[in-house]
Amino acid sequence: MEMKNICVFCSSSDVISEDYKNVARDLAELMAKQNFTLVNGGSKVGLMGIMSRRVKETGGKSIGVIPQLIYDKDLACYSTDKLIVTKDMRERKEKLSELADAFIALPGGFGTLEELMEVLTLKQLEVHQKPIVIMNTNGFYQKLLEQFEVYYKNDFSKSDYRNLYFVTENVVEAVKYIGNYQPANIVSKWYKANLKL
Repeated sequence: MEMKNICVFCSSSDVISEDYKNVARDLAELMAKQNFTLVNGGSKVGLMGIMSRRVKETGGKSIGVIPQLIYDKDLACYSTDKLIVTKDMRERKEKLSELADAFIALPGGFGTLEELMEVLTLKQLEVHQKPIVIMNTNGFYQKLLEQFEVYYKNDFSKSDYRNLYFVTENVVEAVKYIGNYQPANIVSKWYKANLKL
């Protein structure tokens, strides 16, 4: 499975800690160095803007996908090599997924969480087999990962679904995981023995 485009879900906030901004810069530089194309939400603010600008500064390529309502607020990032404007948020997510060979979730807000959960759910349902990396910078996603363990413990999800994603705080590990990724067999979501047909 050839990996070319990495879709990065991340914050659009400019007021977050410098720690998160530094991780975004480091990831952008590494992606450019290893000839991965950045695919993101196309905004000039927050980690999205930081990554797009840093990719350009270091000679890499990027594609931004921005919905019309955000584009109209003059928030589009023109550092991208290609900017795609979609009619709405749903179309934006579909386009991001279509373009992506892999996904990385950096720290972000409600939108980032929703994007991450959608690609996890679609992988669980065997709609795709693309690698998903959760960047747990400063333990940002620790409570979410603990909630996943609650699902596994109480049989709302299979414990095998830990294999749907890779968790790290290190950008080198994240990109290495994607570069070496081999799809695993995904256990069916439904416990067939328990189905009442």
